[in-house]
Amino acid sequence: MRIEYPKLGILLLLSMVLSCQGSKKMVDNDAVDSLETIQREFKAAEDYEIFARNLESRISDYKGSRTRDFDLLHTALDLSFDYKNEWVKGEAVLTLKPHFFSQYELVLDAQDFDIHEFSLLEDKGETPLNYRYETQKIVAFLPKVYEATDTLTVKIKYTAKPNESPGGGSAAITDTKGLYFINASGNENKPVQIWTQGETEHNSKWFPTLDTPNEKATQEIRLTVDQKYRTISNGVLKSKIQNGDGTRTDHWVMDLPHSPYLAAVVIGEFAEIVDKWEDTQVNYYVEKEFEEGAKKVFQNTPEMIAFFSEILGVKYPWQKYDQVVVRDFVSGAMENTTLSVFMEALNLDAREAIDSEWDGIIAHELFHQWFGNYVTTESWANLALNEAFANYSEYLWYEYKEGRDDADLHHVSEMEVYLDESTEKQVDLIRFYHEDSEEMFDSHSYAKGGRILHMLRRHLGDEAFFKSLNHYLVQHAFSTVEVHDLRLAFEKVTGQDLNWFFNQWFLNAGHPILEYVVDYSQPENLLLTITQTQDLKKTPLYKIPFKVSWYQEGERQEKEFVLDKKKQQFAIENQTPVKTLFFDEAKELLSEKKSARGKAHFITQFGISELGIARYEALDSLGSNYAEAEDLAKTFGAALQDPFWSIREMALMQIAKHPEWQMEIIGLEARLLEMAENDPKNTVKSAAIEVLAALDPDKYSPSFLRWMQAPSYYVAGAALSAYLENENNLNRREISERFEQEKNVRMLVALAEYYIEDSVDLKGDWFHEKLLNLSGQSLYYFLGYFGDYFSSMPSEGTADAIEKLYAIGSKEKENYVRVAAFQSLFGFIDEPGVLAKTMELFQNEKDELAKRYMEFYLTPYLDEKLNP
Repeated sequence: MRIEYPKLGILLLLSMVLSCQGSKKMVDNDAVDSLETIQREFKAAEDYEIFARNLESRISDYKGSRTRDFDLLHTALDLSFDYKNEWVKGEAVLTLKPHFFSQYELVLDAQDFDIHEFSLLEDKGETPLNYRYETQKIVAFLPKVYEATDTLTVKIKYTAKPNESPGGGSAAITDTKGLYFINASGNENKPVQIWTQGETEHNSKWFPTLDTPNEKATQEIRLTVDQKYRTISNGVLKSKIQNGDGTRTDHWVMDLPHSPYLAAVVIGEFAEIVDKWEDTQVNYYVEKEFEEGAKKVFQNTPEMIAFFSEILGVKYPWQKYDQVVVRDFVSGAMENTTLSVFMEALNLDAREAIDSEWDGIIAHELFHQWFGNYVTTESWANLALNEAFANYSEYLWYEYKEGRDDADLHHVSEMEVYLDESTEKQVDLIRFYHEDSEEMFDSHSYAKGGRILHMLRRHLGDEAFFKSLNHYLVQHAFSTVEVHDLRLAFEKVTGQDLNWFFNQWFLNAGHPILEYVVDYSQPENLLLTITQTQDLKKTPLYKIPFKVSWYQEGERQEKEFVLDKKKQQFAIENQTPVKTLFFDEAKELLSEKKSARGKAHFITQFGISELGIARYEALDSLGSNYAEAEDLAKTFGAALQDPFWSIREMALMQIAKHPEWQMEIIGLEARLLEMAENDPKNTVKSAAIEVLAALDPDKYSPSFLRWMQAPSYYVAGAALSAYLENENNLNRREISERFEQEKNVRMLVALAEYYIEDSVDLKGDWFHEKLLNLSGQSLYYFLGYFGDYFSSMPSEGTADAIEKLYAIGSKEKENYVRVAAFQSLFGFIDEPGVLAKTMELFQNEKDELAKRYMEFYLTPYLDEKLNP
C-alpha cells in the first residue's frame, strides 16, 4: 500500500484555507491551528514515505547467500592456452543435481566467453541444448524437468577471454580477471607465467561454474602446456602425458570437495623445493634464482602445519600443500585449496632470506586451509569467518614460535590498522548490506575480526576457545557456515549464552571508547571509574569483561570485572596498598582508551611490568609525549638491556635523537658496540650502528667497513650508510662503486643517499637501471631517492626521469607505489608540463585512499591556480 490519499486531501484543504484568506483581513487562531496541524500531517506523511522506501531498500539491497537451485558435484576441465591473444581454450564437463526443487533450466556463471557448444551427456550420447548467453551467465534449457533425485552432466566447449572486461577489484584484490597471462609475449624483463585468482567470484572468468562460496564440489583439471613449463594445481598430480608435439598434458585431481573460488592453476618455469609434514607433501615453487632463499622463507611451514593441527584437534585435511611465488600478483597471497599463491615480494635470494619476515602471511594462508577451505563462509557477507581466523592465526603462530611479547606487538599493530580505518568508516563485521563483495576485504573483516577472536579467547580461556573451534570444524567439515554456526559451537561447548558477545562485536559497527580514572585515596581499596563515551546512537553500549592488574613485591596480581553500564565504578579490594593500577595491561580490549596517566606512571609501568607490550607502550609514550624531559636518559638507557627486542630497538631510535641523553647513559658506547656485534635481532644491530655513527663516526669507521660485509642486509646497509655519511672517509667513492651491483634496496638506498648528498655526477644510468629492476616495497623506498637525484642533478636527464615517474604513477598496481611516484614528481613541479601530469594522475586514480593523498599534495597548486 502506498500513502497517496492524505497528500491529496491536504492539498485541497490548503487551497481552501488560502482562498478564504483573500476575503478576511485577519486569520483567527483556529485557522492558524488548522494550518499548523495540516503542515505537521503533511511532514509526517512525507517522513513515512521515506521510512517505507528505506525499508524497501533493506529488502532489495540485502546480500545473503545465493539460492542453490543446483548442487555442483564435480567439475572436469580440459584447458590449453592461446598466449598471443591471452585466451583460454576449454572444455568443461559439469555434473550437477537439483538441490531440492524441480528444475527445467540450468544457469551457470561464465564471464566473457565465446560458447562453441553446450550439450547434455547421457548414456545414449550427446544432446545439444538450446541456451541463452549474455556475456556473464549461460541459461541452458533442459529437455525435461529434473528432480532432486536426478543427476545430469553437461559439456561446454568455450573460449574464455579474461582480459575482455578488466578492472574492478578492491584494496586487497586489485583486479578481477580471474586468470592472468604474465609476459605472454616473452618480451618483458620477467618470466612467462599463467596464474589464477578466483576470490571472490572471478574463477568464472576461465571456466563455467556456479561461482558462489556456498557450493562445494570435487574437480579434475587437465592442462596442456609447453613441455618446458611446470603446472601446479589443487589436489594430486595423477599423470603427465607427452603429446609428441612439444606439449605435455598434466592431469590434476581434487577428490575432496571445495568451493569454486578456491580452484587454481599456476603455469611457468619454477624450481621445486621438496619438503613434507609427516607423509604429506609440502613443496615450495619459486624462480630458479630464489631457490635457496625459498628454503629459508618457507622453512617453518611443516612446523606450522603440526602446530595448527595440534591446537585445533583437526589434522591438516587435504592431500598436499604447495606454496608458489608468482610475478605481478593482484593481492598479497591467496589460499587456494592445497595451493597458496604469494606475491613476488617473497622472492628472496639466500642472503635476503636471512631477514625474512614473512611467517605471518605464510601462517595466514595456511590457516585458511581449515578456516575458509575446509569450513567456508556461505556468503561474502560472512567473510570474517574466513579472514578473521586467518588474521588471528598470525598471533597464534608468533605466540608459539617467538613468544607472547612478539605476538602482543603484532596484535596491537593490527588493532591500530583497524582503528585507523574506523576514522573513515565503521560498519558491521558481518555485513549483509554492501554494494560489491570486494568491499568486504577491509580491515574490519581482517584486523578487527582477529582482535574480536582474541578477546573471546582471553575471556573464555584457551581450553574452551580451542575446544569450541574443534567442534565448529568437525561439525561443519567440507560445508559452509554463517556466523550463528560459530556462536552455536561456542555455546555448545561452554554452556554459555554468547549472543551478547556476537551481537555487539560481529553484528554491530564501531568499538567502545573508554575513559577511566583511578582513585588512589584509599590505597588498600582502589576505585576504578570507567565511562563509555562512544556515540550510543550509532554504536552499542558494550558489555566488556576486562582485567585490572598490579604488582605486589614483584608478583603480578590480576582481577577480572565486567563493565555493562555507561558509567560504572569498581572497587578493586586489593587489600595490600597499591600505588599503580593497570587497566587492560595486556592490551586485550579492542577499544580506544583515554586516561590522565603522566610521566611518572609510564616510568613505573616500564620499570615493573612483566608484559613486553606494556613496557613497549610506556617507552613509546615517554618518547612521544615527554621526550624533552631531562630525567629520561636513565629509563632509555635501561631499555637497552630489555629482553624484548622491539623495546631495545625503540630505545636506540630515541637515544639517536637526543645527544644530551647520550652523555648521561653510563657505559653507552660499550653497550652499543656489544649490541652491534652480538644482538640476536638484526634490526637492533642496525639501529646500534646508526647511533655509533652519530656518536663517533671516525672511531667506528673500521667497524663499519667490517660490518658492511655482514650476512644481514639490515646490518650491511646500516654500516654502508654510516661509512658513506662520514666526509673524513676519503675513499667513499671507491667503496660506493664496490657495491653498485647490489640488488637489495637497503644497500641501494645507502648508495643513493651518498650520491645525492655529495652531488656525485654520472650516476643517472645507475639510478635508471636500479629503478627498472625493483618492485613493490623496494620500489616504493627507492622512488624518493630517484626523484631527488634527478631534481638536484638536472644535467643527468630530468626529462627521462619525469617520464619514468609518470609511467609508474600511471601503471603500477600497488596504490602506495603510485603515490610515491606522484610525490616524487613534485621535485620537478616547476618544469613545463609536470603540474599537468600530476593533475592527470590525480584525475585518473581509481583508489580512493591514494586519491586523498594526491589531493593533499595538489591542494596548494590548485589554490594558487584558482586564486593567482
